[in-house]
Amino acid sequence: MKRTLRQYLVYTLRSVVFWILAFSFLIIIRYFGIFEEKGVSILPKYQVPLIELLTYVSLSSIPFGILYASIEFFFDRFLAKSLSLGVILFTKTFIYLVILIILVTIVVEYTGYVLDVPLTEGNDWWSKNKTFWTIVLFFIVASLIFSFIKIANEKFGRGVFMKMLLGKYRKPQEEQRIFMFLDLKSSTTIAENLGHYTYSQLIQDCFYDLNTVVRKYDAEIYQYVGDEAVLSWTYARGIKRNNAIELYYGFTEKLLSRSQHYHDKYGLLPVFKAGIHGGALMVAEVGSVKKELAYHGDVINTTARIQAECNTYNANVLISENLLAEMSLSEEKYFTKKIDDLLLKGKAKTINIYSISKIAL
Repeated sequence: MKRTLRQYLVYTLRSVVFWILAFSFLIIIRYFGIFEEKGVSILPKYQVPLIELLTYVSLSSIPFGILYASIEFFFDRFLAKSLSLGVILFTKTFIYLVILIILVTIVVEYTGYVLDVPLTEGNDWWSKNKTFWTIVLFFIVASLIFSFIKIANEKFGRGVFMKMLLGKYRKPQEEQRIFMFLDLKSSTTIAENLGHYTYSQLIQDCFYDLNTVVRKYDAEIYQYVGDEAVLSWTYARGIKRNNAIELYYGFTEKLLSRSQHYHDKYGLLPVFKAGIHGGALMVAEVGSVKKELAYHGDVINTTARIQAECNTYNANVLISENLLAEMSLSEEKYFTKKIDDLLLKGKAKTINIYSISKIAL
């Protein structure tokens, strides 16, 4: 709950800052008559100080930014799965239009009061006012930009999109990262019993639940491969609060909380196995038609092979010894067990692996 609240507050802060800057930019354009038609703006005529106008706009942008963030957060968290994209877009557009009418009316009426000039005529003034519809058009463009930045950050990871814009990954860069390969247990048997269509729905449900907890543990989803998800962290974020381990159990708890849904729809409760490892690898921007970041190095291959050993040792979570040593696991909360040194397939040297299980309290 605390992590969800923190995510909401961070998202709200970004929304408020973005809309203050966006609407301030619009006011500056209108104030100096840039792209302005004759007769649209009367403010320069009355010599209202620009700083005063920006203050009005900033104050009105704060509640708008909060409302915008709340609506986006609510739809993403609770309605994105149950409603179609068209319904969501129409509903949000209608809500935003109502909010704009209310806030712009307040700002215009207050400005008219300060200037002692009636700037509105009747409650439906906005329907005939060119300036208002200019604001609506500007809002649509700005909202698309905000959504684009949000989607880009979700796809590439926090801060990566800006680095890509600056061309950082045009040439391969070395980074320290932690990876988790998360795979459905007994997937072949489940697929045969359910059939490919229902099995696909099961995977869809599981990954939707995974997405609800990913942000809580500062993880990034690198890719989905069939019934497997590959997640990653920067080294610092993965070690912090044991995020690279806690995510697995957070995801498991999420599945357990929806056990009735899974039993009713699929006749089973999905269980996942995970392999976790970290170290240095190369990251580079690849492709031109479908551009994305790709990770290259032994860390990826080793993590996949560690996860493949889960069935052999009947373990849900396996982690490399070097990474486990970086964690600060409580002995009262977790039980760790060393597995004999393993010579993983394709490796020249053995690697020490530990199983991790959570102690029931």
